Amino acid sequence: MALSDTDVQKQIKQMMAFIEQEANEKAEEIDTKAEEEFNIEKSKIFQENKIKIMEFFEKKEKQVELQRRIQNSQIHNEARLKVLQARQGYVNSVLEEALEHLVKTTKDEEMYKKVLQKLIEQGLFQLVEKEVTIRCKKDDEKLVKNVLPEAIKIYENATNRKVKVILDSANYLSSDCHGGVELYGYNGKIKCSNTLESRLDMISKQLSPDIRVALFGKNPNRKFKD
Repeated sequence: MALSDTDVQKQIKQMMAFIEQEANEKAEEIDTKAEEEFNIEKSKIFQENKIKIMEFFEKKEKQVELQRRIQNSQIHNEARLKVLQARQGYVNSVLEEALEHLVKTTKDEEMYKKVLQKLIEQGLFQLVEKEVTIRCKKDDEKLVKNVLPEAIKIYENATNRKVKVILDSANYLSSDCHGGVELYGYNGKIKCSNTLESRLDMISKQLSPDIRVALFGKNPNRKFKD
């Protein structure tokens, strides 16, 4: 049975409507899928950049913290250095005062003669040479000659060794020297400095820990006392 034009047009419209509906549904499906993929990709990019930003700021934070620690350490070290310098200044002033007292002994001739004799004796015992040359200040030459025989006698009796002592009258100790003597053995190759300055320096090094404790108290951070 043949369809009329009207029926044909109707069927064509139905088919077009169906196709259009299918197309709309497909387009909607594509849009929905595209939206989902977009959201997934957007979330992925967001998370990746979020992690990068967090890592960046974490790195910056560590750098700032490291810089802060370095600055604090520098400030601490500078402050500690100033304290040490100030303390050393006090120690030096004590040593300078001690040297002044030593120099005063040179004004007392009898006392200074005893000091010179002991210094010569100590030098002879340290060198233990057959021939020793002694240098002193020009102003002390007379006193050294005066105490030299007794110092030699004490050394020879104690060691059973003879020693020839030569007083160097051609080379005196510097005028900056406050007193004492220098002894030379082994043809001048061995030197024993027993000036007041050298003896004070030696004693100050030995007593430095005690001096610091007396001035500043015990150091709570110090583990060893030797």
